[in-house]
Amino acid sequence: MEDLLEREDTDRDGLITIDDEGPRNFSLGNHSIDGPQVYQVQGVYNLANLLEELALAKMKKLDRLAISRLQLEEEPVTRLSRLIRESWWDNLTRHLDATGIEAAAKDPKMMDSQPRIYVPRGAPKQYAYYRKVSRDRPDINLDVQWLPHEDITAGFIKGINQRPGILALAMRSMSQSLPPSGKVPDLDTNSGNQKPTEPDHGNLESFEDLEALPFIVPGGRFNELYNWDACFCALGMLGSHIGLVKSVIQNFIFEIEHYGKILNANRSYYLGRAQPPFLTWLALKTYEATEKDEASQNLLKDAILAAMKEYNCYWMTEPRLDKETGLSRYRPIGAGSPPECSSVVFEHILSPYATNYGMTVQELYDAYNQGTVNEAALDEFFNHDRAVRESGHDTSNRVEGVAANLATVDLNCLLYRYEMDFANAISTVFADRLVVPAASCGSSQEAESVGTSGFWRKRAESRRKSIEKYLWNEERGLFFDYNTATKQQSQYESATSLWPLWCGVSSNSQAAAVVVNCLPKLECMGGLSVGSERSRGPITAANPQKQWDFPYGWAPHQVLAWDGLLRYGYTTDAERLAYRWLHMITKIFVNFNGTVVEKYNVTQLNHCHKVDAEYGNQGANFKYVPQEG
Repeated sequence: MEDLLEREDTDRDGLITIDDEGPRNFSLGNHSIDGPQVYQVQGVYNLANLLEELALAKMKKLDRLAISRLQLEEEPVTRLSRLIRESWWDNLTRHLDATGIEAAAKDPKMMDSQPRIYVPRGAPKQYAYYRKVSRDRPDINLDVQWLPHEDITAGFIKGINQRPGILALAMRSMSQSLPPSGKVPDLDTNSGNQKPTEPDHGNLESFEDLEALPFIVPGGRFNELYNWDACFCALGMLGSHIGLVKSVIQNFIFEIEHYGKILNANRSYYLGRAQPPFLTWLALKTYEATEKDEASQNLLKDAILAAMKEYNCYWMTEPRLDKETGLSRYRPIGAGSPPECSSVVFEHILSPYATNYGMTVQELYDAYNQGTVNEAALDEFFNHDRAVRESGHDTSNRVEGVAANLATVDLNCLLYRYEMDFANAISTVFADRLVVPAASCGSSQEAESVGTSGFWRKRAESRRKSIEKYLWNEERGLFFDYNTATKQQSQYESATSLWPLWCGVSSNSQAAAVVVNCLPKLECMGGLSVGSERSRGPITAANPQKQWDFPYGWAPHQVLAWDGLLRYGYTTDAERLAYRWLHMITKIFVNFNGTVVEKYNVTQLNHCHKVDAEYGNQGANFKYVPQEG
């Protein structure tokens, strides 16, 4: 391995790529009976495959390794698919039980390195379980904390930002012998830090057979369950990891039950934020991929009822609901700046304030979060910034500085999809009668009517009319976000204009106009850009490059565009866009040592994985062998 790197890795980055200037051939002993004694490995792709196999063998501490020619010359698409299916999904799987919490609790984004878990009050068995893990595994140094009885507030979230932790997810019993749940202990009123007392559960040994349901993470610095990241990962796992997909859905159901929504991610600093709601889409896709037996139907039912609760109790309540338009906005609770971000992220915003106060940007950032600097304009900016992050499009000029006021195309398409999915599932799977508990209903809804498809079709039709009235621009032939404060449409040309085709809310004539007006603005060599270059504007110190602006493309926008175009019969366009995206991914995989990243510069194909916006690119920081993609 060392000889190979010395010869071929000329830029010494631990990879063999087209940027290296080595001879691009390497001799191996050939043990084939009828072949030459020496086999020449030639070309960047085959040499990188050799490096990967040698690195994996070294990790396994193997003394000898026999590599077949087929391994080194494996067809790229076959190799990439195999790695994803047989290796990368497993390497991105986490679970919050005794065997997995040490790895899952680590948070590369935060300076506080102590593993810590927060448990909701409705899960006393889990609290007891983690307390036992903490006692039995002192090497982990696991700190176990209750969340409060009361509703989570912005002040509470900010108050524990210096003690961040992972949030508990779903668990199941490995036996039927667990005792019934005892009384949930009260907070220790003698303590100012809301430290809970020991739960009255008797012998805690009986809780050791709880098992955490696994979940998928994006990888790298993102070591927790993200909402829409996990949904799109789960779609890719339906053919190979159906059990893990079902666990992801069950974890989402747990989050809605205990945290009121599917969270941005299961960390304490995300308690006030959701993310784009895709639960019904994923649940129905999963149901269709199963044998549709009683267990599958029960999981679908649980997911539908949980999604109804999230819809009614989060997305359709103020301040997210704008009563004038009937449309919803991303508007989470919170205070201060997002603790997962450094001051560098906001330098273009904070610099003028730092100058005014005679501080460095970091000093101003700290003073603002500590409350010694009070600036209403910064409060307003971070109110919008939290909404940006809840939207999943963090960050973009489409939403920066205005997100909390925007009735976005994407969110309202998702809620239309919820409404139609409710209607279709009730009609086709539950014989048009679903028993809906009061907890899943809105304040003015009757449970009996909520369980019928007609109720949800009326809701969907009402939203369709609002989308057409406020988000459709007939003159420009595109859908745009609507600013509920200024009463005007945004002018930002976004790939989200294709989401109405995906969810089916677009008319045929609107779909035709979007194809004519959107694709020429956003289609590039590698697929769709998230927005147009005109909408992004020139890059300056005051307008730095953002990762959800031109020239970058992300997988969710591609997938939803393909589905939407196919729904309306634009098969040629869908296939062309899919080919562009997949060709680009494969080209980088071949030329850069198996690299697969989260976003690409879709305007070029040679180095489109190299991104310097914001935190860079997830999936690009490895040596020798990619293990997560």
